[in-house]
Amino acid sequence: MTARAQGVGFRSERGPILIALMLSTGLVAIDSTIVATAVPSIVRDVGGFSSFPWLFSAYLLAQAVSVPIYGKLSDMVGRKPIILTGIGLFLLGSVLCGVAWSMPSLIAFRALQGLGAGAVLPVSITIAGDIYSLEERAKVQGYLASVWAVSSVVGPSLGGVFSALGIWRGIFLVNIPLCVLAGWMLVRTLHENVERAKHTVDYAGAALMAGSLGLLILGALQGGEAWAWDSPVSFAVFGVGAVLLVAFILVERRAAEPILPSWVVRRRLLVTTALASFGVGAVMIGLTSYVPTFLEGALSVSPLVAGLALAALTLGWPLSASQAGRLYLRIGFKATGLIGISITVAGLLILALTAGTPNVALIASSCFVVGLGLGLLATPTLIAAQSSVRWNERGVVTSTNMFARSIGSALGVAVFGAVANAIYSGNPGGEGNGQAVVAASSAVFLAALVAGLLTVLAVLAMPRTRAAGAGDAAAGQDQASEQDTANQDPMNGNDDGGEDTGPDRTEVEDSGRRGS
Repeated sequence: MTARAQGVGFRSERGPILIALMLSTGLVAIDSTIVATAVPSIVRDVGGFSSFPWLFSAYLLAQAVSVPIYGKLSDMVGRKPIILTGIGLFLLGSVLCGVAWSMPSLIAFRALQGLGAGAVLPVSITIAGDIYSLEERAKVQGYLASVWAVSSVVGPSLGGVFSALGIWRGIFLVNIPLCVLAGWMLVRTLHENVERAKHTVDYAGAALMAGSLGLLILGALQGGEAWAWDSPVSFAVFGVGAVLLVAFILVERRAAEPILPSWVVRRRLLVTTALASFGVGAVMIGLTSYVPTFLEGALSVSPLVAGLALAALTLGWPLSASQAGRLYLRIGFKATGLIGISITVAGLLILALTAGTPNVALIASSCFVVGLGLGLLATPTLIAAQSSVRWNERGVVTSTNMFARSIGSALGVAVFGAVANAIYSGNPGGEGNGQAVVAASSAVFLAALVAGLLTVLAVLAMPRTRAAGAGDAAAGQDQASEQDTANQDPMNGNDDGGEDTGPDRTEVEDSGRRGS
């Protein structure tokens, strides 16, 4: 990257790329929240009430399964073609969702959107890691996280407006101009110097990964809902998924360029940061799924008030994420992550202890504290993982980290759902009983606290890492991986990939001279 492309602000030469990445992230963030409020209108129009949960499951399943594959491909052919492919798939899926004629067709097109989202999110974060130095990445991650904060408010509100006007199809068609603008800006400003080499695509590994993970995540998402946990369908789904997973592992051992290289699971830093991301996903899904239900059922507040209380979670995240860089440059990634998970656990503890006497302000404050903690946990652990590898490995590492978060969310849904259902079934009146809602939600918050405490163990297991100083701005090298490799940690293997040379591969068009 040219020396002139310095500065984190939007007026720097990298500003247009950052805006494009925020727009791309916004597509996925808004779409994750906008559909829920429009479900009644969708069902009235195209029917299929019993199938509408698949509008979310199909999307999440396609997104989660495709993330690792896109990550590997972005390391092979470059970030730009992959993220543009993702935006294109998301655009096509949005157009088709807007003209869907039945619930099955809408579910299929939502899956197509999910395939696009599977490329957009991880590759956006990977590009940010490529073009920004180590000192800058935390602030940039704060910008990207702020998109989710805004979307958590804008999405449900916009969906409610479209539903009230009787034009629910607009929630999908609104993506068209955003996709076009984000794609155009990336085409115009993002330029990569990718070594043209002949690659062997691991088609068998990709197919087995998609099949195995798809079935395992499907079992976690639908178990206890679409079918009983101890039903033949459940055993079949998990059984076939496990068999395909074993086959995937065997194929990857012989693949020339495996989708999931073995060094990913041999390096302690990568394994522990992925486990931390897993915990982040579990905690997030526990709160986002049950805080609104808790407030609406226990205090009879409106969905808008419940949504705003939950929005405090996504407001705290970008605030702390943007400041995380100052901490990890001073005290290291592990210490910063420990501070983050400690704050997260404190917020979850307050939430669990006070759930018996619900209060909107207290719940919102607890969510805000949890968000602050997650911002100081998720950002440093992700950047530590990114900074420990070379450019041609960063896509795999980023996607693995994000995939771990998706798995955490999927399993969190299953575990928290089982906990809530057990409480509901043991209380007269079930979900219609306010006391039952309080009891079930309290149990879920307690389970989320347990997930937070387990995440503490993952962060404690991280190797001690030291972030590079300001003098490494051009290359953003992280001493952590080099120290790890030099020490020959048995959990890291003997791979020598410890350099973060990403910025050398991605250039920014000299738009600063053109008034950007």
